Order: sequence, then C-alpha cells, then structure tokens
Amino acid sequence: MLRQVLALIVKELLAVLRDPKSRFVLIGPPLIQLLVFGYAATFDLNHVKLAIYDQDRSAASRDLVARFTGSPTFQLVATLRSHARIDALIDSRQVAMVLVIDRRFTRDLLTRQPAPVQVIVDGRNSNTALLIEGYANTILTNFALDWNAAHGGPAPPAVLDIRARYNPALLSRWFIVPGIVALLTQVVTLLVVALSVAREREAGTFDQLLVTPLRQIDILIGKGLPGLLIGVLEASVIIAAAVWWFAVPLRGGLLPLYLGLFLFVISVTGVGLMISSLAVTQQQALLGAFLFMVPSIILSGFATPIANMPVWVQDLTLLNPMRYFLVIVRGVFLEGAGMRALIPQYWPMAAIGVTSLAAAGWLFRRRVA
Repeated sequence: MLRQVLALIVKELLAVLRDPKSRFVLIGPPLIQLLVFGYAATFDLNHVKLAIYDQDRSAASRDLVARFTGSPTFQLVATLRSHARIDALIDSRQVAMVLVIDRRFTRDLLTRQPAPVQVIVDGRNSNTALLIEGYANTILTNFALDWNAAHGGPAPPAVLDIRARYNPALLSRWFIVPGIVALLTQVVTLLVVALSVAREREAGTFDQLLVTPLRQIDILIGKGLPGLLIGVLEASVIIAAAVWWFAVPLRGGLLPLYLGLFLFVISVTGVGLMISSLAVTQQQALLGAFLFMVPSIILSGFATPIANMPVWVQDLTLLNPMRYFLVIVRGVFLEGAGMRALIPQYWPMAAIGVTSLAAAGWLFRRRVA
C-alpha cells in the first residue's frame, strides 16, 4: 500500500510540474511577489517632497534649511517667497510638507525665546503624515541642541536616548521580508493542494482513482503530501533569499524555524484539502482558496498589529495559522527565539492542522459517498 501511495504522490508531482501553467504559478508569481514586497512594500519614507518658505533668511535659518535639504528623507522641490502658493502645492500633491520659518527666528533664538517654526503636512494619509512629523521633529530637536551647545545656552533637562532592539536601524525590510516567508508559502501550498482533487474531477479521472485499491485516506495523503513538499521547498528558497539577497539577519536556529514551517504547511494543507474536497472545478477551487487567503493575511498581523484590532476580531485570529507562524518566523529571524519560547505558537498550529485534516477527511468521505 505504501508503494501505491508513493506512486500517487509521484503522479501528483508530475501533474503539477509537467503543466506549464502550474510551473508558472509555482515559480513566477512567488518570485515577482518576493521582489515587489521586498523592495516596494516599506514603511520607511524617502524623498518626501518639501517646500520651504524662509522669511528670516539668516545664517541660523539657512543652517536649519540645510539640515532638511541634506537629509535623505526630504527632497526640496520649491522655495517660496510668500504664503500664496502653500495651499496650491499641498492640494495638488506637489509637496507633502511645507517648512515655514518666521522672520523673528534668529532674534528669538538669541533672546532665548521660543523660535516659531511651522510645519504644514499633507494629512490625507495619516500614517505618512505622522512619519513626516516625526522626521521633522527630529531635525528641529537636533538643531536646537546644537544651537544651545554653540551659543552657551542651557542644556535641556532631559534628552531622549532611543535604542531599538532587534532592529537597530529600524529598517522596515527586516520586518516585512520574514513575513513574506509565511505569505508566499501559504499562497503556493494552498493553490497546489486546493487544485489537486478538483483537477481530477474536472479531467474525469477522479472516478478511476476511486476504483483503485487505494483507500480514501491514502488518496488524501497522496494529494496532500506533494503540496506540503512544494510548500517547504518554496519557503526554503524564500528564506535563502531573505538572508543572502535582502540581508535580513537570521539570529535563531533552523530547527525551531523549520518545525514551525512544517506545522504551518500541515495546517494550510488541511485547509487546502477541505477546499479541494468541496470544489467540483478548478475555478471553484481557486475562488475558495482566495476566499480563505485574503482574510487570513489581513488577520495575521502581517501589516497591522493584531492588538489594534477589535477584541472580537482578535479572537477570530486565533483560528488563523498564519498568525502563529508570523510570530515564529519573525522571532527566529530577529530575536533568535528558540523552541521553548515558541511553544505557545507551535501547539495552536498543530491543533489547527489536526482539526483541518480531520475535517478534510470527513468532507472527502461525504462527497465520495
């Protein structure tokens, strides 16, 4: 019986790899998405379009302007002579920020009074606006500290010393790229497994498979294992790209990472077999796969923290295996987390995997009967 199951696994792998469309699905989209997410999906801001209205035109104001224009974050696109163009530049999105320096700027600095500097930010994208405000505030704070040090002013009573653990440079790529391991592994595994039984039904060969000596459980294993193997192989390629191409540090060991990967792929395989057992055509299987994938990505913490979601949504994420694997892959990559620390993530995925595989077997038997 084991030989027959192995033959079915080989048959399934050949069916996937011989079909040009299937090969493209396995190789093309994951590579494209890896490059897009790795380079384009970032929370960092670069080349923020800036306009400056310097009414003081003094050495101090020119020093402040030079700090903004010399920063890699900002890109000077307009130097204004009056307030008239400010609204038009913001409304037309030609600039994202306008720096307005008051004509009393140097006088107030020399007399130890608050020197007014206005920052006008395009707030239509609130997250971007908050980041721009943070960058601008950092530059202004450093300018004030350097001015006081150079002119004998009083030192501030407290200075904020920020140190970021696990990601000292605060590179968003270090956060996003490990998450891509979970995202693309789920996409590839789910599509391969979800299409397996549906492909047989659509081709009219599923009934021939049922009259073989194989049991229903053997057929499920033969259909599920190829997707599991392909998912692990796909994840390995992405992990290698994360380390060697995107230079994300892998501080933990491969054993805790691959244990989590194995449990995650088993969970996704169970979900894919459930979808494949219900689908009659490949189109239905694709729709079912995407119906599961989109909510699972949103509710996984891939882009937005789960803690910021409503309580009932947070409870719903407990059923999502990707939620747990994201904690594992980011913990191993950035924190060097070991197996003991990741046990709270391992056992829920194992439970989801057992439940989904049992449900897939029940659905399969019901559809066959």
